[in-house]
Amino acid sequence: VQLQASGGGLVQPGGSLRLSCAASGRTVSDYVMAWFRQTPGKEREFVSVITGSGSRMYSSASLQDRFTISRDNAKNTVSLQLRSLSPEDTATYYCAAEREHSWIAAGLGTDSVNFHSWGQGTQVTVSS
Repeated sequence: VQLQASGGGLVQPGGSLRLSCAASGRTVSDYVMAWFRQTPGKEREFVSVITGSGSRMYSSASLQDRFTISRDNAKNTVSLQLRSLSPEDTATYYCAAEREHSWIAAGLGTDSVNFHSWGQGTQVTVSS
């Protein structure tokens, strides 16, 4: 599956942003979709994942109150709503995908190594 993320940009502290990831090439509902983020010099950080049907979501405990993942299989997209942003949220945000049966077999892992399809990333900068 091919992924393309968009929606990043410059936002003031306290603001909101909605990221989107367009998927193509496969039956998207067969894949779990996830968001990660990364800052220079640091490992890629898990943000949130959503199952193929959209019925279950798992999010980083430190971000779940402000970030919400959703998907629209009819449009082959997954979104990440970011709220109450702070400068610490500045990062490149990546969408990722993995076949759901593989992800389940791997134990529902949220480490980046559990996902084999990646988008190119979209930059989010939070600054006044």
